[in-house]
Amino acid sequence: MDRSDLELVLAVREHGSLTAAALSLDVAPPVVTKRLAALEARLGQRLFQRTTRRVSATAEGETMCERALALLQGFTALEAELQERQSEPTGLIRLAATFGFGRLWLGPALADFQERYPRIEIQLQLTEQLPDLAEGGFDGAIWLWEVEGRQAAQWVSRRLARNQRVLVASPRYIRQHGAPASLEDLQRHTCLIVRENGNATGQRFDVWPLHKEREKTPARVRVRGPLSSNSGELVRDWCVEGRGIMLRSLWDIAPQLASGELVRVLPGYAMPDADIHWLAPFRPDSPRRIRLLVDFLLAQFQGAPWKNSTVTDARRRSFATPPPEASRTSPRSSRPAR
Repeated sequence: MDRSDLELVLAVREHGSLTAAALSLDVAPPVVTKRLAALEARLGQRLFQRTTRRVSATAEGETMCERALALLQGFTALEAELQERQSEPTGLIRLAATFGFGRLWLGPALADFQERYPRIEIQLQLTEQLPDLAEGGFDGAIWLWEVEGRQAAQWVSRRLARNQRVLVASPRYIRQHGAPASLEDLQRHTCLIVRENGNATGQRFDVWPLHKEREKTPARVRVRGPLSSNSGELVRDWCVEGRGIMLRSLWDIAPQLASGELVRVLPGYAMPDADIHWLAPFRPDSPRRIRLLVDFLLAQFQGAPWKNSTVTDARRRSFATPPPEASRTSPRSSRPAR
């Protein structure tokens, strides 16, 4: 049995006439009659009942047609996939990401991806408010927490890398004030508070839900300090200067930890709510360029590269001294980095 046999039985069932089936297959009616008879003889089953008015499938014929339909769909999908693999991926990918992670980690990764696939165009929009991806025409977003509620049911979410927020201070601060020995002791220290998404009503930024290692229940600690900002980068600068203790994502402070400008305090505690996620509107068949991008990002962020001092030192050198044009026009100084 070959592909033409499968197409034959489906055409006969669809049209209910050998003549009409022959017309749809672009062959002469006697050819359909002979081929169907030969197929039935080979199978030892009567697939269709013939009358002067109509040809209808038998129970065996219905089973044959259902299997034939599934097989032909599989053939079509396989051919499409093989053709796609032979052709160079092309097209536009529109993405959204937060300013900090997008600039420091995602931007360089996307540049490498585009160099590998030069016919793919990438548009990256940096924002601190997650847009409606489908309405905004985005193919996906690289975001730092999972989406809940109505959007979670409409979007696809996949974790690209694990991340956590940790407590850090500068050696200068520790020399002057010492390091906290417990969460209770942390409350007596000067803390630097990041007020991101400052328009959210009822949101407390001075309460840090910290998890002890291997424990899921958070210990909520209320902290205090005279300095706070909606800019994570500014708060990070204050921390490097020795102004206080900060709670910050590992990916954001990895260069400073690698260089020794910052050190962890209370290292047994962290805030494990900042994993890196791929978010995308649900679609039954994702384009190949999107699948390639997700696989590429999974490989790039596997094992959390911000824990690698060699990688983070390279990132630090890359962004430490932006060109004059970037210094004049960059929005980074007024944007929070998550």
